[in-house]
Amino acid sequence: MNVTEQQAIEKSAIRKVSWRLVPFVALMFFINFLDRTAISFAGPNGMTQDLGLSAAQFGLASGIFFIGYILLEVPSNLALHRYGARKWLARIMVSWGIVSLLFTWVSSIEGLYTLRLLLGIAEAGFFPGAILFLSMWVPAQHRSKVLSLFYLAQPLTVVLGAPLAAALIEQHGLFGLSGWRVMFLGVSLPAIIIGIIAWFYLVDSPREAKWLNKQEKEWLTHALEKEHRQKSPNGHASVRSVMFNGRVWMLCLIYFGFIYGLYALAFFLPTIISGFQQQFGTSFNVIEKGLITGVPYLFAAVVMYFWSKDATRRGCKTWHIALPALTGAISVPLALYMESPMATILMISITASSIFAALPNFWTLPTQFLTGASAAAAIALINTLGNVAGFSAGYLTGMLHDATGGYTVAMMVVGGFMLLSSLLMLLLNAKRSGFQSAHIAQEQSQ
Repeated sequence: MNVTEQQAIEKSAIRKVSWRLVPFVALMFFINFLDRTAISFAGPNGMTQDLGLSAAQFGLASGIFFIGYILLEVPSNLALHRYGARKWLARIMVSWGIVSLLFTWVSSIEGLYTLRLLLGIAEAGFFPGAILFLSMWVPAQHRSKVLSLFYLAQPLTVVLGAPLAAALIEQHGLFGLSGWRVMFLGVSLPAIIIGIIAWFYLVDSPREAKWLNKQEKEWLTHALEKEHRQKSPNGHASVRSVMFNGRVWMLCLIYFGFIYGLYALAFFLPTIISGFQQQFGTSFNVIEKGLITGVPYLFAAVVMYFWSKDATRRGCKTWHIALPALTGAISVPLALYMESPMATILMISITASSIFAALPNFWTLPTQFLTGASAAAAIALINTLGNVAGFSAGYLTGMLHDATGGYTVAMMVVGGFMLLSSLLMLLLNAKRSGFQSAHIAQEQSQ
């Protein structure tokens, strides 16, 4: 087989994976993120008043999700590696859909806390499992592109999900339910339906894919096996050794900063927009608020696509992750000093774009030096400890708002964590460069 024929097979195989698997897994992620953040739309549209929540209690309810999520993240991803992504991702999705549906009838603060905790337990393992699943389908040179297409689902969840949530909230009185309860009903049922479909639609490996021809299967299998063999000895490390891997822990801290910023915006942006009337004397109806909430994420989706495309073309560089983190660190506190709703949303758009530009490129890092069960454990550990920020962002942002009467200090904290991510990414690159130089010098001396 000549080079031209091999390139044609490679292009065809990646295109089929991109069209057959990525949109479906992205749809699962879309529903996942919408169900997880539905509380942010419910809060300022009746739930806070009906359940008598303070800002701190709302923040705790938002963040307590991550306690159950964190506890079961690593075991869930190891189970996925053992039993296969098709069965495990489908099981996760149906489980969280059932729990999410129960929010329709929540009637107390304690009940809200309990259901948020159970939702985290039900969802545990989905996101790192999806990342691992897609990483096992494409070799490294195509991974940034595939993961960026998958990650588009997250900002688009808000772009499309915010107006959808608003439209459902407007159906106040349907089935005798308050608008925010109708919203929970409407966003939960798709999770159960798509979860059942996933059981039959997903395929665990290229060898089992009936929609790939023989040459495409052989190319993908060979490329992935070759990459597996070429990874450093650490790639075959035990799951236990991952817990003592310095690079993995550094990635955990970097990811913490991004996730803190992501969920501080996700949980409180609708509330901040609702405050425009008091801050600027401008009022919006529920649908308009939903559309405005989606604006920063629309910008983020466009920026993420082109930024990741550049990372694929050049190869993912340190600055593809560190520069967006620095930009977000500067823009998020500046948003609070803008003098109009439009300027505020524009600055928040820069923050959201920064976070989403960095995230898909960040997730190419663990599989650069780990594979198999150790990669599954590392991805889950990074996501687990990074998602401590999910709890911290919700609770700390609400607590700081109650303590100071505004969001200025809370957003300063967001900027600080994103700045930390940028600095740690530069430090990680310096350590990696030093290690590689020492390794080369050692080989030359032998």
